[in-house]
Amino acid sequence: MNKALKIVVLAKQVPDTRNVGKDAMTPEGTVNRAALPAIFNPEDLNALELALRLKEECAGSTVHILTMGPFRAADIIRDAMFRGADGGYLLTDRKFAGSDTLATSYALSCALRKIGADVIIAGRQAIDGDTAQVGPQVAEKLGLPQVTYAECVEQVKESSLIIRRRLERGVESVECPIPAVITVNSSAPEVRPQNARLVMKYKYAMIPTEIAADPESLAAKMVSERDYLKIVELTAADIVCDEQQLGLTGSPTKVKKIENVVFQAKEAKRLSASDEDINELMVELIASHTLG
Repeated sequence: MNKALKIVVLAKQVPDTRNVGKDAMTPEGTVNRAALPAIFNPEDLNALELALRLKEECAGSTVHILTMGPFRAADIIRDAMFRGADGGYLLTDRKFAGSDTLATSYALSCALRKIGADVIIAGRQAIDGDTAQVGPQVAEKLGLPQVTYAECVEQVKESSLIIRRRLERGVESVECPIPAVITVNSSAPEVRPQNARLVMKYKYAMIPTEIAADPESLAAKMVSERDYLKIVELTAADIVCDEQQLGLTGSPTKVKKIENVVFQAKEAKRLSASDEDINELMVELIASHTLG
């Protein structure tokens, strides 16, 4: 029998980069998140699915989401709960604003020390930065082994996991002791859909700030009566940290420009399904090094 695991998924609410406009950047060089629609970071959904499968493999295990962001980021915690997560933590404070990957990983690692976890799982990268740095940086700051480019957990042992990695030129299986940090590729299984029963169970889940905004509402009263509806809200004061390493102050990286790049075909060629046309196309693609 596999032991129960405390699994924490690092997730991020990101701007929908398909809709980047002229107001997408602030004068300080940070993303103007209020000007863009917010979505659950795609590869973090793959990470959530891996976590939920690991939970099913190990009886008694739990899955919680840890996200850093403004109050509206609680939406992705609720989304995860509708899919099978047990709850979540929202790390929110103006002191975190403008964080680059270094400051973000520092804040998350401090929160994780407070929360505790056997397995920490994150998406490979977020679509608003594409750096793939936060997961590995968290592992380094916590002094934990890490497995990147993960696709699935093949086997759970008493004190380790065997994980399949999808690499550029193939796949490999590695054994990693736990506790550990795992980052997950988009090639991993897609996340399961929201479950209607779980939506009904967790639809009133809220953070304290949301409750305080309307304490007499039905939702606020439901949360006060049911502990499982309480999403934990953490500020900089709630975690042991050096505030000089948070937010813009702790961020050596500065964004200078954001662009929405659209690729357009400059020429087109009509082909038939004949072997001759297909062979000519293959020769052309190989000659231009598009293939091969």
